[in-house]
Amino acid sequence: MTVYIDADGCPVVDITVRLASQANIDCVIICDSSHVFEKPGAKTITVSTGSDSVDFTLVNMISPGDIVVTQDYGLAAMCLARRAVPISQDGMVFTDSNIDGLLMQRHTAKKIRMAGGRLKGPSKRTPEQNASFEASLRKLLV
Repeated sequence: MTVYIDADGCPVVDITVRLASQANIDCVIICDSSHVFEKPGAKTITVSTGSDSVDFTLVNMISPGDIVVTQDYGLAAMCLARRAVPISQDGMVFTDSNIDGLLMQRHTAKKIRMAGGRLKGPSKRTPEQNASFEASLRKLLV
């Protein structure tokens, strides 16, 4: 098992690296060249900046049973197809049961934005979200 982090815009990189290190599990951070990550206890792979370049690199690296930290529903769906275990930055484990609804929400939001509509962005991250993520990831690592 390896833990992969879709690091572009990910607020839980430090938590993920710490927990993977404590569990003696390899951790790989994948980011594009507009972000720089060097964390002790993790290997960093930097890919060129481009639409979905991180996502496609990550999907091509994972194996069944690997854990992928991402907030991207499309990437989570591709990970599920490869039998990896995607988890959101808030601790939600993506499954075959919930991914279709999440992808539909993403599609609907995109249609609203393309029609000129505006949607409220995410609220400020809370310590409770970090705690929820940490608890969920701990369960997956054992």
